[in-house]
Amino acid sequence: MNVEMWIRALKAARAGADVSQEALAASIRWSPSTVAAIETGRRRPTMEFAVAADEALGTGGLLAGLLGAADRQRLPTWFVPWRQYEEQATRLCEFEPSLIPGLLQNEDYARAVISAGGLNPAAVVDELVAVRMERQQLWQRTEPPQCVFVLDEVALRRPVGGPPVLEGQLGRLLDLAQLPAVRLHVVPLDSGAHVGLTGGFLLAELPDGERVTYVEDVARGHVIDDPEVIRLIDRKWDSLLGEALSTSASLDLIRKLRVTA
Repeated sequence: MNVEMWIRALKAARAGADVSQEALAASIRWSPSTVAAIETGRRRPTMEFAVAADEALGTGGLLAGLLGAADRQRLPTWFVPWRQYEEQATRLCEFEPSLIPGLLQNEDYARAVISAGGLNPAAVVDELVAVRMERQQLWQRTEPPQCVFVLDEVALRRPVGGPPVLEGQLGRLLDLAQLPAVRLHVVPLDSGAHVGLTGGFLLAELPDGERVTYVEDVARGHVIDDPEVIRLIDRKWDSLLGEALSTSASLDLIRKLRVTA
């Protein structure tokens, strides 16, 4: 299953329901240009789009199922469940102690991270970079999720890809921080020990109020909905926000580091 086959399925479903691109766009509250871009392969469909199209066209979950199958061929199996939660989330909170989070990475920085150590063949690197960039389509939604990111200052100083790549990445952070849906905070080096030193995490809040978290170990990632674990992550999150600089002070620090990177 690939995206080209998924596009054919979408077009067939739309034709069978006698629904134009413009009518589908109006029904699911996406722009006609976005629907056209998806049907011509210029933009990859998201699970949110597939679910909405299934409902509008009466396809009984077919499009969402086919897209999930396509994603499973491109992503590590353990990341697929989180990708689906991420696309549905109304709010995302993320802490990262050593790297810029994937949702905030530019292409050069992402490529440097994914290709580090030569563990992935070039074709796999290209595919994983493309997937990471596609995740960032959430910023283009009519109603993107509210996102709060807390980064350790170490992540801002680590010269991933070399100084020019880091310089561009810091600029990307400053650009994204201007979006109404994005808040950035930095835990400064002089804060010393903090509860996030053991690793990063993501928290997602879904439309029905359900909350899930995502954590990674050395080999794979894990999606967890255990209330006890989420309460622990909540406590860590609150502690990290207490250690972090304000948004304005965090952006001032990023500007300073960008000048001296």
